[in-house]
Amino acid sequence: MKLKKAALLFAAAALTAGMAAGCSGSQNAASGSVEETEGTPKTSESGDQTEASRAAQTALQTQTSGEAGEDEENYDTGDATLDDPRNQDEIGEKELLVVSFGTSYNDSRRKTIGAIEDAMEVAMPDCSVRRGFTSQMIIDHIKRRDDVSIDNVEEALDRAVKNGVKTLVIQPTHLMNGLEYTDLVNEAAEYADAFEQVAVGEPLLTSEDDFKAVIQAITDATREYDDGETAVCFMGHGTEAESNQVYARLQEMLRAGGFENYFVGTVEAEPSLEDVLGSVKEGSYTKVVLEPLMIVAGDHANNDMAGEEEGSWKTEFEKAGYEVTCVLRGLGELEPIRNLFAEHARAAADSLTK
Repeated sequence: MKLKKAALLFAAAALTAGMAAGCSGSQNAASGSVEETEGTPKTSESGDQTEASRAAQTALQTQTSGEAGEDEENYDTGDATLDDPRNQDEIGEKELLVVSFGTSYNDSRRKTIGAIEDAMEVAMPDCSVRRGFTSQMIIDHIKRRDDVSIDNVEEALDRAVKNGVKTLVIQPTHLMNGLEYTDLVNEAAEYADAFEQVAVGEPLLTSEDDFKAVIQAITDATREYDDGETAVCFMGHGTEAESNQVYARLQEMLRAGGFENYFVGTVEAEPSLEDVLGSVKEGSYTKVVLEPLMIVAGDHANNDMAGEEEGSWKTEFEKAGYEVTCVLRGLGELEPIRNLFAEHARAAADSLTK
């Protein structure tokens, strides 16, 4: 059958809880087992740029040492076989493609990205849920190390075409509407003629209600540390795009909401580690809790935040005299975050009927 030209639609900022006609599901995403993240080698809005760079460096080391197929990692990231790459065929006519930057940390990938995908499957049972990663370096690293194949976005879209998908909903696990989100929308538009309907869901932090929901989620998850003596610091990635302003906005809304002991910074942009450290020093804190403001707890969380090397957030706060606790937990491990992504995906599906 000849497919008619698809209208590439975006989910409305005001999320609805109704049933999606294209890929309908239950009104509330059920909780599942508990993880860019997103990004490109030059920037990242949800994921792990450093991880991609180190994956490439590992590949180069492997090639130059003549030990092809062996890995240079000296740390354990978990069992890759416990994670479902969601690259199966027989997709059916309705597909929900969940697009993430990716991570080679197997346990975190399963607990965050995998858990988000599981929540999507529960929320939208009429759709076949599939996975696409934007980082080819991470895809190649996982394939070489664990012999696990994960589709990049182009491969995932080609798979959908080959399987005769008619209605395609794409939901990114991006934190913000930045460079990567724009790239994803543009890539989806190139396939508009291949499907009858295509919709792209919104990133995590889009509407005012999204910010409120995320603040509620992260403050609830860290409530035990908010004792007046502890500064709770969240480390995001940061981006060169204008969308980097989401971090400052999140900080402002935390303050306005009465969460005076919470601080937000980034690895690659502003607010910087120096900015966060300076703000913490203005208080009378003796302890600091560090947690990633990223979908996964990958390379940035394990090294730039919690690493023992000079310049990490942990070492810099310790040098300043604070007792530091690192919580290696990606946002994708939090049920409210997974539910919010599911709401965005349902809203995207709903937009196809308007």
